[in-house]
Amino acid sequence: MMLSETAAVAAQPVSVAQALRSDADQRLYDGVLRGELRALAKTITLIESQRPDHRARAEQLIQVLLPHAGHAVRLGISGVPGVGKSTFIEALGLHLIEAGHRVAVLAVDPSSSVSGGSILGDKTRMERLSQDPRAFIRPSPAGQSLGGVAERTREAILVVEAAGYDVVIVETVGVGQSETAVANMTDVFALLQLPNAGDELQGIKKGIMELADVIAVNKADVDAKAAARAKSQLEVALHLMRPTYPDWRVPVLLTSARTGEGVAEFWETVMRLWQMLADDGRLAAKRQRQAQAWLWEAIDAELKRWFRAHPNVRAALPDVEVAVAAGRSAPIWAARQLLAAAGVDRMRQHKE
Repeated sequence: MMLSETAAVAAQPVSVAQALRSDADQRLYDGVLRGELRALAKTITLIESQRPDHRARAEQLIQVLLPHAGHAVRLGISGVPGVGKSTFIEALGLHLIEAGHRVAVLAVDPSSSVSGGSILGDKTRMERLSQDPRAFIRPSPAGQSLGGVAERTREAILVVEAAGYDVVIVETVGVGQSETAVANMTDVFALLQLPNAGDELQGIKKGIMELADVIAVNKADVDAKAAARAKSQLEVALHLMRPTYPDWRVPVLLTSARTGEGVAEFWETVMRLWQMLADDGRLAAKRQRQAQAWLWEAIDAELKRWFRAHPNVRAALPDVEVAVAAGRSAPIWAARQLLAAAGVDRMRQHKE
Protein backbone atom coordinates (compact mmCIF):
# COMPACT_ATOMS: atom_id res chain seq x y z
CA MET A 1 0.00 0.00 0.00
CA MET A 2 1.38 3.41 -0.99
CA LEU A 3 1.90 6.08 1.68
CA SER A 4 -0.87 8.27 0.26
CA GLU A 5 -3.24 5.29 0.31
CA THR A 6 -2.32 4.56 3.93
CA ALA A 7 -3.09 8.16 4.92
CA ALA A 8 -6.43 7.99 3.11
CA VAL A 9 -7.38 4.77 4.91
CA ALA A 10 -6.40 6.25 8.29
CA ALA A 11 -8.63 9.25 7.63
CA GLN A 12 -11.67 7.16 6.75
CA PRO A 13 -14.40 6.93 9.41
CA VAL A 14 -14.91 3.37 10.60
CA SER A 15 -18.40 2.06 11.25
CA VAL A 16 -19.19 0.05 14.37
CA ALA A 17 -20.01 -2.98 12.22
CA GLN A 18 -16.62 -2.76 10.46
CA ALA A 19 -14.61 -2.31 13.65
CA LEU A 20 -16.26 -4.76 16.06
CA ARG A 21 -15.78 -8.31 14.90
CA SER A 22 -17.35 -10.17 17.82
CA ASP A 23 -20.63 -10.17 19.73
CA ALA A 24 -18.66 -9.74 22.96
CA ASP A 25 -17.14 -6.47 21.78
CA GLN A 26 -20.51 -5.27 20.49
CA ARG A 27 -21.96 -5.89 23.96
CA LEU A 28 -19.10 -3.93 25.55
CA TYR A 29 -19.67 -1.05 23.13
CA ASP A 30 -23.42 -0.97 23.78
CA GLY A 31 -22.89 -1.32 27.53
CA VAL A 32 -20.41 1.57 27.69
CA LEU A 33 -22.80 3.87 25.81
CA ARG A 34 -25.53 2.92 28.28
CA GLY A 35 -23.21 3.75 31.17
CA GLU A 36 -23.16 0.20 32.55
CA LEU A 37 -20.42 -0.07 35.17
CA ARG A 38 -19.67 -3.72 34.38
CA ALA A 39 -19.12 -2.99 30.68
CA LEU A 40 -17.06 0.08 31.57
CA ALA A 41 -14.79 -1.88 33.91
CA LYS A 42 -14.37 -4.72 31.40
CA THR A 43 -13.49 -2.31 28.61
CA ILE A 44 -10.81 -0.56 30.67
CA THR A 45 -9.42 -3.94 31.73
CA LEU A 46 -9.20 -4.86 28.04
CA ILE A 47 -7.41 -1.57 27.35
CA GLU A 48 -4.86 -2.21 30.11
CA SER A 49 -4.09 -5.75 28.92
CA GLN A 50 -0.72 -6.35 27.26
CA ARG A 51 -1.94 -9.32 25.22
CA PRO A 52 -1.72 -8.55 21.48
CA ASP A 53 -5.23 -9.88 20.77
CA HIS A 54 -6.64 -7.77 23.60
CA ARG A 55 -4.78 -4.71 22.33
CA ALA A 56 -6.28 -5.17 18.86
CA ARG A 57 -9.80 -5.43 20.30
CA ALA A 58 -9.23 -2.42 22.57
CA GLU A 59 -8.03 -0.26 19.68
CA GLN A 60 -11.16 -1.12 17.70
CA LEU A 61 -13.38 -0.22 20.63
CA ILE A 62 -11.58 3.09 21.17
CA GLN A 63 -12.00 3.96 17.50
CA VAL A 64 -15.79 3.52 17.53
CA LEU A 65 -16.25 5.10 20.97
CA LEU A 66 -14.27 8.21 19.96
CA PRO A 67 -17.25 10.07 18.39
CA HIS A 68 -19.09 9.77 21.71
CA ALA A 69 -16.22 11.24 23.77
CA GLY A 70 -14.72 14.69 24.25
CA HIS A 71 -17.51 16.48 26.11
CA ALA A 72 -16.13 16.22 29.67
CA VAL A 73 -14.05 18.56 31.78
CA ARG A 74 -10.68 16.82 32.18
CA LEU A 75 -8.97 17.71 35.44
CA GLY A 76 -5.55 16.49 36.54
CA ILE A 77 -4.68 16.54 40.25
CA SER A 78 -1.26 15.89 41.74
CA GLY A 79 0.61 16.44 44.97
CA VAL A 80 3.10 14.78 47.25
CA PRO A 81 2.04 11.68 49.23
CA GLY A 82 0.27 12.72 52.40
CA VAL A 83 -1.21 15.89 50.97
CA GLY A 84 -4.64 14.27 50.99
CA LYS A 85 -5.29 13.86 47.26
CA SER A 86 -7.78 11.01 47.57
CA THR A 87 -9.68 12.64 50.43
CA PHE A 88 -9.80 15.91 48.52
CA ILE A 89 -10.98 14.19 45.33
CA GLU A 90 -13.70 12.41 47.26
CA ALA A 91 -14.91 15.71 48.74
CA LEU A 92 -14.78 17.34 45.30
CA GLY A 93 -16.55 14.39 43.67
CA LEU A 94 -19.38 14.44 46.21
CA HIS A 95 -19.74 18.20 45.69
CA LEU A 96 -19.96 17.71 41.92
CA ILE A 97 -22.50 14.89 42.20
CA GLU A 98 -24.70 17.07 44.37
CA ALA A 99 -24.52 19.68 41.60
CA GLY A 100 -25.79 17.14 39.05
CA HIS A 101 -22.55 15.93 37.49
CA ARG A 102 -21.37 12.38 36.81
CA VAL A 103 -17.78 11.95 37.95
CA ALA A 104 -15.12 9.48 36.84
CA VAL A 105 -11.88 9.22 38.79
CA LEU A 106 -8.90 7.55 37.14
CA ALA A 107 -6.57 7.13 40.10
CA VAL A 108 -3.09 6.00 39.13
CA ASP A 109 -1.51 4.08 42.01
CA PRO A 110 2.14 3.17 42.54
CA SER A 111 2.86 -0.28 41.18
CA SER A 112 3.99 -3.23 43.26
CA SER A 113 7.45 -4.36 42.15
CA VAL A 114 6.36 -7.94 42.87
CA SER A 115 2.90 -8.26 41.32
CA GLY A 116 2.75 -5.12 39.19
CA GLY A 117 -0.64 -4.26 40.70
CA SER A 118 -1.86 -1.13 42.47
CA ILE A 119 -0.52 -0.69 46.00
CA LEU A 120 -2.80 1.95 47.49
CA GLY A 121 -6.22 1.06 46.08
CA ASP A 122 -8.09 4.37 45.86
CA LYS A 123 -11.50 2.74 46.12
CA THR A 124 -10.72 1.93 49.74
CA ARG A 125 -9.76 5.58 50.31
CA MET A 126 -12.86 7.01 48.60
CA GLU A 127 -15.47 4.81 50.20
CA ARG A 128 -18.38 7.27 50.11
CA LEU A 129 -17.75 8.33 46.53
CA SER A 130 -17.23 4.78 45.28
CA GLN A 131 -20.65 3.77 46.62
CA ASP A 132 -22.48 6.48 44.68
CA PRO A 133 -23.92 5.21 41.35
CA ARG A 134 -23.14 8.55 39.71
CA ALA A 135 -19.40 8.05 40.28
CA PHE A 136 -16.91 5.65 38.75
CA ILE A 137 -13.48 5.10 40.33
CA ARG A 138 -10.79 3.13 38.60
CA PRO A 139 -7.44 2.58 40.36
CA SER A 140 -4.77 1.48 37.90
CA PRO A 141 -1.12 0.55 38.44
CA ALA A 142 1.28 3.20 37.19
CA GLY A 143 3.71 0.63 35.85
CA GLN A 144 6.84 2.10 34.28
CA SER A 145 5.13 5.10 32.69
CA LEU A 146 6.56 8.57 33.13
CA GLY A 147 5.12 10.77 35.83
CA GLY A 148 3.01 8.10 37.48
CA VAL A 149 0.44 8.12 34.70
CA ALA A 150 -0.77 4.72 33.57
CA GLU A 151 0.09 3.89 29.97
CA ARG A 152 -3.53 3.56 28.95
CA THR A 153 -5.02 6.48 30.88
CA ARG A 154 -5.74 8.43 27.70
CA GLU A 155 -7.84 5.59 26.33
CA ALA A 156 -9.65 5.26 29.66
CA ILE A 157 -10.56 8.97 29.54
CA LEU A 158 -12.27 8.47 26.18
CA VAL A 159 -14.15 5.42 27.44
CA VAL A 160 -15.58 7.09 30.55
CA GLU A 161 -16.54 10.14 28.50
CA ALA A 162 -18.39 7.89 26.05
CA ALA A 163 -20.17 6.39 29.06
CA GLY A 164 -21.61 9.80 29.92
CA TYR A 165 -19.30 11.08 32.66
CA ASP A 166 -18.97 14.83 32.27
CA VAL A 167 -16.12 15.35 34.75
CA VAL A 168 -13.01 13.18 34.52
CA ILE A 169 -10.40 13.50 37.28
CA VAL A 170 -6.96 11.98 36.80
CA GLU A 171 -5.08 11.56 40.06
CA THR A 172 -1.35 11.02 39.68
CA VAL A 173 1.04 9.27 42.03
CA GLY A 174 2.92 12.43 42.93
CA VAL A 175 6.12 10.81 44.14
CA GLY A 176 8.62 13.07 42.40
CA GLN A 177 8.49 12.05 38.73
CA SER A 178 7.71 14.57 36.05
CA GLU A 179 3.97 15.21 35.96
CA THR A 180 4.14 16.56 32.41
CA ALA A 181 2.25 13.49 31.17
CA VAL A 182 -0.94 14.26 33.08
CA ALA A 183 -0.78 17.94 32.18
CA ASN A 184 -0.65 16.84 28.53
CA MET A 185 -3.83 14.80 28.72
CA THR A 186 -6.08 17.08 30.77
CA ASP A 187 -7.64 20.52 30.32
CA VAL A 188 -6.73 21.92 33.73
CA PHE A 189 -3.92 20.74 35.99
CA ALA A 190 -4.16 21.33 39.75
CA LEU A 191 -1.47 20.93 42.38
CA LEU A 192 -2.22 20.24 46.05
CA GLN A 193 0.29 21.47 48.63
CA LEU A 194 0.74 20.97 52.35
CA PRO A 195 0.52 23.92 54.77
CA ASN A 196 3.97 23.21 56.21
CA ALA A 197 5.85 22.73 52.93
CA GLY A 198 8.46 25.28 54.03
CA ASP A 199 11.76 25.11 52.17
CA GLU A 200 10.39 22.41 49.86
CA LEU A 201 8.83 25.23 47.84
CA GLN A 202 12.29 26.13 46.53
CA GLY A 203 12.78 22.59 45.28
CA ILE A 204 9.53 22.31 43.37
CA LYS A 205 8.91 25.78 42.03
CA LYS A 206 10.79 25.21 38.77
CA GLY A 207 9.27 21.80 38.25
CA ILE A 208 5.70 20.84 38.86
CA MET A 209 4.60 24.36 39.79
CA GLU A 210 5.29 25.51 36.24
CA LEU A 211 2.64 23.07 35.06
CA ALA A 212 -0.03 24.06 37.58
CA ASP A 213 -3.09 26.03 36.50
CA VAL A 214 -4.52 26.04 40.03
CA ILE A 215 -2.80 25.45 43.38
CA ALA A 216 -4.58 24.49 46.58
CA VAL A 217 -3.03 24.40 50.03
CA ASN A 218 -4.93 21.44 51.44
CA LYS A 219 -5.44 20.55 55.11
CA ALA A 220 -5.67 24.27 55.82
CA ASP A 221 -7.78 23.51 58.92
CA VAL A 222 -4.88 21.74 60.64
CA ASP A 223 -2.77 24.88 61.04
CA ALA A 224 -4.34 28.09 59.73
CA LYS A 225 -1.19 30.17 60.24
CA ALA A 226 1.00 27.65 58.41
CA ALA A 227 -1.54 27.46 55.58
CA ALA A 228 -1.60 31.25 55.20
CA ARG A 229 2.20 31.35 55.22
CA ALA A 230 2.40 28.63 52.55
CA LYS A 231 -0.14 30.52 50.45
CA SER A 232 1.99 33.65 50.58
CA GLN A 233 5.19 31.77 49.74
CA LEU A 234 3.56 30.08 46.78
CA GLU A 235 2.17 33.36 45.46
CA VAL A 236 5.66 34.91 45.62
CA ALA A 237 7.15 31.90 43.79
CA LEU A 238 4.45 32.06 41.10
CA HIS A 239 5.08 35.75 40.60
CA LEU A 240 8.63 34.91 39.48
CA MET A 241 7.48 32.39 36.85
CA ARG A 242 6.22 32.84 33.34
CA PRO A 243 2.49 32.01 33.29
CA THR A 244 1.12 29.37 30.93
CA TYR A 245 -1.63 31.75 29.87
CA PRO A 246 -0.89 35.51 29.79
CA ASP A 247 -4.44 36.32 30.89
CA TRP A 248 -4.53 33.80 33.76
CA ARG A 249 -2.78 34.37 37.06
CA VAL A 250 -2.44 31.01 38.81
CA PRO A 251 -4.54 31.26 42.00
CA VAL A 252 -3.51 29.78 45.33
CA LEU A 253 -6.51 28.58 47.35
CA LEU A 254 -6.91 27.31 50.90
CA THR A 255 -8.86 24.04 51.14
CA SER A 256 -9.76 21.34 53.60
CA ALA A 257 -11.18 18.06 52.40
CA ARG A 258 -12.16 17.18 55.97
CA THR A 259 -14.30 20.27 56.57
CA GLY A 260 -15.19 21.06 52.96
CA GLU A 261 -13.57 24.49 53.16
CA GLY A 262 -12.67 25.85 49.73
CA VAL A 263 -13.88 22.84 47.73
CA ALA A 264 -16.66 24.77 45.99
CA GLU A 265 -14.32 27.70 45.33
CA PHE A 266 -11.74 25.29 43.88
CA TRP A 267 -14.24 23.91 41.37
CA GLU A 268 -15.47 27.40 40.45
CA THR A 269 -11.87 28.40 39.77
CA VAL A 270 -11.28 25.33 37.59
CA MET A 271 -14.43 26.06 35.60
CA ARG A 272 -13.55 29.73 35.21
CA LEU A 273 -10.30 28.78 33.49
CA TRP A 274 -11.92 25.95 31.50
CA GLN A 275 -14.67 28.24 30.21
CA MET A 276 -12.18 30.96 29.32
CA LEU A 277 -10.16 28.52 27.24
CA ALA A 278 -13.27 27.03 25.65
CA ASP A 279 -14.73 30.40 24.69
CA ASP A 280 -11.77 31.59 22.64
CA GLY A 281 -10.79 28.27 21.06
CA ARG A 282 -7.69 27.59 23.13
CA LEU A 283 -9.21 24.48 24.69
CA ALA A 284 -9.89 22.92 21.29
CA ALA A 285 -6.38 23.81 20.12
CA LYS A 286 -4.89 22.33 23.30
CA ARG A 287 -6.75 19.06 22.82
CA GLN A 288 -5.62 18.91 19.19
CA ARG A 289 -2.00 19.26 20.30
CA GLN A 290 -2.52 16.59 22.94
CA ALA A 291 -3.99 14.20 20.36
CA GLN A 292 -1.03 14.74 18.04
CA ALA A 293 1.40 14.12 20.92
CA TRP A 294 -0.54 10.95 21.76
CA LEU A 295 -0.09 9.80 18.15
CA TRP A 296 3.69 10.01 18.41
CA GLU A 297 3.77 8.41 21.85
CA ALA A 298 1.73 5.51 20.46
CA ILE A 299 4.13 5.19 17.53
CA ASP A 300 7.12 5.18 19.89
CA ALA A 301 5.51 2.52 22.09
CA GLU A 302 4.58 0.29 19.16
CA LEU A 303 8.05 0.57 17.61
CA LYS A 304 9.64 -0.33 20.93
CA ARG A 305 7.37 -3.38 21.27
CA TRP A 306 8.15 -4.42 17.70
CA PHE A 307 11.88 -4.00 18.29
CA ARG A 308 11.95 -6.05 21.49
CA ALA A 309 9.88 -8.81 19.86
CA HIS A 310 12.16 -9.06 16.80
CA PRO A 311 13.73 -12.56 16.79
CA ASN A 312 17.26 -11.26 16.12
CA VAL A 313 16.99 -8.77 18.99
CA ARG A 314 15.55 -11.34 21.37
CA ALA A 315 18.41 -13.70 20.56
CA ALA A 316 21.16 -11.11 20.99
CA LEU A 317 19.75 -9.01 23.85
CA PRO A 318 20.80 -11.16 26.87
CA ASP A 319 24.49 -11.17 25.86
CA VAL A 320 24.40 -7.50 24.90
CA GLU A 321 22.88 -6.51 28.25
CA VAL A 322 25.56 -8.50 30.10
CA ALA A 323 28.30 -6.82 28.06
CA VAL A 324 26.89 -3.35 28.73
CA ALA A 325 26.48 -4.05 32.47
CA ALA A 326 30.08 -5.34 32.65
CA GLY A 327 31.42 -2.26 30.91
CA ARG A 328 32.67 -4.17 27.87
CA SER A 329 30.30 -2.38 25.48
CA ALA A 330 29.24 1.24 25.38
CA PRO A 331 25.42 1.45 25.51
CA ILE A 332 25.23 3.59 22.36
CA TRP A 333 27.44 1.15 20.42
CA ALA A 334 25.44 -1.83 21.69
CA ALA A 335 22.17 -0.11 20.76
CA ARG A 336 23.47 0.42 17.22
CA GLN A 337 24.31 -3.29 16.95
CA LEU A 338 20.82 -4.30 18.09
CA LEU A 339 19.21 -1.86 15.68
CA ALA A 340 21.31 -3.32 12.89
CA ALA A 341 20.21 -6.82 13.91
CA ALA A 342 16.59 -5.72 13.51
CA GLY A 343 17.30 -4.22 10.11
CA VAL A 344 16.76 -0.62 11.17
CA ASP A 345 20.14 0.50 9.81
CA ARG A 346 19.35 -1.04 6.43
CA MET A 347 16.06 0.87 6.29
CA ARG A 348 17.88 4.12 7.08
CA GLN A 349 20.56 3.46 4.43
CA HIS A 350 17.86 2.71 1.85
CA LYS A 351 16.16 6.02 2.64
CA GLU A 352 19.45 7.89 2.27
